[in-house]
Amino acid sequence: MKILVTLLLLGQIIMAATIDSIEINGVSVPLIYEEDNRLPIVTTQIVFKNSGSITDTKKAGVAPFSAKVLNEGTQKLGSNAFAEALESKAIHISSTAGSETFVMEVSSLKDEYENSLKYLEMLLKDPNYSKESISKIKTMTLGSLSRKANDFDYIAGTELKKLMFEGTVLGTPSSGTKESITSIRVTDIKRFVKEHIVLSRAIIVVGGDISLEEVKKNMQEALSSLEVGKTEEVAHFEVSKTVKKSILKRETEQAYIYFGTPYNMKVDDEEYFKARIATFILGTGGFGSRLMEEIRVKRGLAYSAYARVHMSKSSAYMSGYLQTKLDSMDEAKKTVTEVIKDFVKNGVTKDELEQTKKFLLGSEPLRVETMSQRLNRTFMDYYKGFESGHSSSELEKIKNLKLKDLNKFIKSHKEILDITFAIVTK
Repeated sequence: MKILVTLLLLGQIIMAATIDSIEINGVSVPLIYEEDNRLPIVTTQIVFKNSGSITDTKKAGVAPFSAKVLNEGTQKLGSNAFAEALESKAIHISSTAGSETFVMEVSSLKDEYENSLKYLEMLLKDPNYSKESISKIKTMTLGSLSRKANDFDYIAGTELKKLMFEGTVLGTPSSGTKESITSIRVTDIKRFVKEHIVLSRAIIVVGGDISLEEVKKNMQEALSSLEVGKTEEVAHFEVSKTVKKSILKRETEQAYIYFGTPYNMKVDDEEYFKARIATFILGTGGFGSRLMEEIRVKRGLAYSAYARVHMSKSSAYMSGYLQTKLDSMDEAKKTVTEVIKDFVKNGVTKDELEQTKKFLLGSEPLRVETMSQRLNRTFMDYYKGFESGHSSSELEKIKNLKLKDLNKFIKSHKEILDITFAIVTK
């Protein structure tokens, strides 16, 4: 067993993502890289920071709409011909918009790596802004929004964000509304691409059977057409200080209860590991968590109950949800409030802390067993402003955390008693 553990640890040390940089058009672009030659595959992500839906302050849905446009190939080849060209060489290129970032991903066999980046370069120089492409995406997006009108989880979740971040971009659906999508024009997409798909916002993440020198050489060529552009810090939005409750009536056989609270921390807070443990015990840990025990096991009010902390540059809050019978709605809502109140007042037990430590530390190898997991972890540490290896040092902090220190932390965060509810019921 000792030999096996040693080999696993050596494997993690040998196969670890590192942070470097590439000079492109006078801009030092951060590069997160890991070589892994077990399979002849290369995966590349270009992450553009402060370029997700959080930037859609004028018209909701522009960022994800722009990602869909970049998935339509080049204007010269068109969607079908571009897709066929990629398929013939087993190359994959896709774009997605998150809340704070916009990601372009390229993957291929090692032998097609250079070709894959040439196709990326073609796409960046000649996006498919055709009238047909825009019309197609608009029709599909509006269809998706129409289907969400009957998705009560989506409705309750959207309403909760609206209450918690009222009057801000976070209070608006990231995918947009029927009105905003209908109003999107090609000029909106071109403006987004010009402002956000730029070198000053880029972070490159590469892993696979490729050398660092090859990566630098080929990425310099592939991204040379991008403008330098301007970078900005991600705006931070506070949760509304007013506790609210919204009940939406729909034709449903269940009550959908979504709840949220402020969480007074920053994304680079060194005590985040305490929030991670505390929330695991409260509601993230499934069976055995406080919410699950009280709501499902003891009272039979719901099949599951869940809560987690969201910590990003743009916001910090706790949210959770459950479904229950219509006639159990008030009792379930009351139970959520009671569980959180008792949690803040009395903290956790020694057994709860030890069991959580065992799970988090014991499951750690599963979180870094693939190259993509290791790259993502290194990227997140870098993106949040931590030094390389922060996640490993955080595990040591979890291991050494004392019960009194955790309970002191929990009792100091009384803001989670300010619970906002968004409920969909009959």
